[in-house]
Amino acid sequence: MQTPLIGVYVGKPQKLADGRRSAMNKLPVTGAVALTETGLAGDKVADGRFHGGPEQALHHYPAERYAAWAARFPEIADALVPGSIGENLASFGLTEDNVHIGDVYRWGEAEIEVSQPRMPCIKINSRYGVEGLTEVIMETGHCGWYYRVLRTGMVTASEPLQHIHRPETSVSLAEFWAVQNAHRPGIAALRRVAESPRLAEKWQRKFRQRIAWLEKNAPSQ
Repeated sequence: MQTPLIGVYVGKPQKLADGRRSAMNKLPVTGAVALTETGLAGDKVADGRFHGGPEQALHHYPAERYAAWAARFPEIADALVPGSIGENLASFGLTEDNVHIGDVYRWGEAEIEVSQPRMPCIKINSRYGVEGLTEVIMETGHCGWYYRVLRTGMVTASEPLQHIHRPETSVSLAEFWAVQNAHRPGIAALRRVAESPRLAEKWQRKFRQRIAWLEKNAPSQ
């Protein structure tokens, strides 16, 4: 299956209205660009403690989500365009419902693999000048996702993503968020996510910690 891209975006840290810095507002790339293990040439992050690195080399956001956010927040509808929420890749057709952790895509000379969902940053509210958008994005699980780079190379927006592999027992990003956002998810559901092949280690650790807490605090029979 091939998915055309509608844009490839990079950005550098800029000051937001509240004084904080973010590289969330990105601009489209024209022509070929190098993709390395840590992302696209020319793309930067404002705070390396929480963003960037091999497990967050690329951020992909479904372009169809913008219509929902514009309907919910009409006062910022004109600002809700691909590239504005921090994504490097935008497309129609791939969403959290049909993308699985561990999915591998061929893109130009490169190969990329879904490593984890994006955890929405509170700076999203600051970037658009509204309150509540970050929270709604997290509640719905419509957060986009990150890729790690399995093979580096030159890529362009004109080259589609070609799906080439999905691990057995993988979980979709929608399933991930259903379990993550549940008040008291079942241990079996937590374990299924924790054991999802190719899930970033930090998330495996978080789910295992949650399992351990639930097992320790299970009601006595």
